[in-house]
Amino acid sequence: MQAVGLRPKVHVSADGSGVVGHAGARLLADLADATGLTAAYSAALRPLRPRGTGHDPGRGATDLAVMLADGGEAIADLAVLRDQGEMFGPVASTPTAWRLLADTDEAALASLRAARASAREIAWMQAAETGEGIPAARAGRRELPGLVLDLDATLVTCHSEKEQAAPTYKGGFGFHPLLCFLANTGEAVSGRLRPGNSGANTAADHVAVLDQARAQIPDAHRHGTDILVRADSAGSAKAFLAHVRDVRKRGIRTFFSVGYAVTEPVRRAIRSVPDRLWHPALDQDGTLRDGAEVTELTGMVDLDGHPPGTRIIVRRERPHPGAQLSLFDQDEGLRHQVFLTDTPHSGGGSAQFLEVRHRGHATVEDHIRCGKTTGFGRFPSRGFGVNAVWLELSLAAIDLLAWTRVLLLDGELATAEPKKLRYRLLHVAARLTRGGRRLRLRISATWPWRNELAAAFHRFAALPRPAG
Repeated sequence: MQAVGLRPKVHVSADGSGVVGHAGARLLADLADATGLTAAYSAALRPLRPRGTGHDPGRGATDLAVMLADGGEAIADLAVLRDQGEMFGPVASTPTAWRLLADTDEAALASLRAARASAREIAWMQAAETGEGIPAARAGRRELPGLVLDLDATLVTCHSEKEQAAPTYKGGFGFHPLLCFLANTGEAVSGRLRPGNSGANTAADHVAVLDQARAQIPDAHRHGTDILVRADSAGSAKAFLAHVRDVRKRGIRTFFSVGYAVTEPVRRAIRSVPDRLWHPALDQDGTLRDGAEVTELTGMVDLDGHPPGTRIIVRRERPHPGAQLSLFDQDEGLRHQVFLTDTPHSGGGSAQFLEVRHRGHATVEDHIRCGKTTGFGRFPSRGFGVNAVWLELSLAAIDLLAWTRVLLLDGELATAEPKKLRYRLLHVAARLTRGGRRLRLRISATWPWRNELAAAFHRFAALPRPAG
């Protein structure tokens, strides 16, 4: 019998030299420098280095963000960068990184957020100079004008006692952070770490996270650009919607599209709508959505206390297997979802389009899922302050991955999730050689994505840099 699938025998030793792993992560570190993130972090954390000696805290913060973007889960994972000094330069020790997180107070944390905003401005200018700029979000095969901010909360389980960790509404134990992502690029513009028992619909938290998100948007895009704020029913608090509307008084064109509970007045309105006023719903590719219909309930439900011009729209459809149905849905045999928006009829604000636009908010769940593999799925410390800094650095890590996709990648990889980027690009092994006074990174000639990674390094070399 002929042997099948035999592999060549190998002899293993731990004495190799000139070989580096996670070579693609150098892209992230270089991009942090090119966007000014490293320099901005250094300026923000300068008070933590009073004597000007020792490891630069800003560089340490950048290395932590790079490590998280690369898939690290614990501070000890900095060893992947630190033990390859020829590739990544000097990297802080684990105790030094711990001290950095512990010494970053609320004032320093605010400075880190401001530093990330300044780096974002440079990254967006680089995108404008090297391509078409920040891509548009899409819905129903149409491009949405301006920017789209998606707010959502998530539960993060803690398996040990941590400060302010608490029982959650799902019977678990941990934290309940509220996050905001930019739908256009997947950037994590803001986040707020909260105890596990925090309310999902707390208006004050939504206001704080939205204000932090607005501060992250460069001035050239913050003013004169439509900014759509999407959320599920947790964002339907009247105080939050009033804040979204009040922001317009500062010259910022904000609009909202938020879920709404199916209350008894809503149920009565739905039952009173004749079948001829229900219109086919759309899918994201612009085709008709099978078994789904949309209608508008504006004027049929009392929205007293909501901003003037608020509209209420509902979709009904045949439930898919496993869908969670209310008693009303079970009686009707259809699943109903309701949302509020202040987008006017003029300018393409039909109920069908607004409904498919609102349904695009579901992509925030993918961003959160990926974010949990990029830092905030596990919090390292018993101290709440340390974990709040860890959350901020994980947002920076998500931004680095988003900027990499926008600035350095194309094709399939320009929309790839972190897991795919890590497997194909970031975790590749390569050889370091010296010659002609140059340090050369040699990617294996048999690696399937060698050309994509090499092209990304070449695009990086061509990126415009800020003057000075």
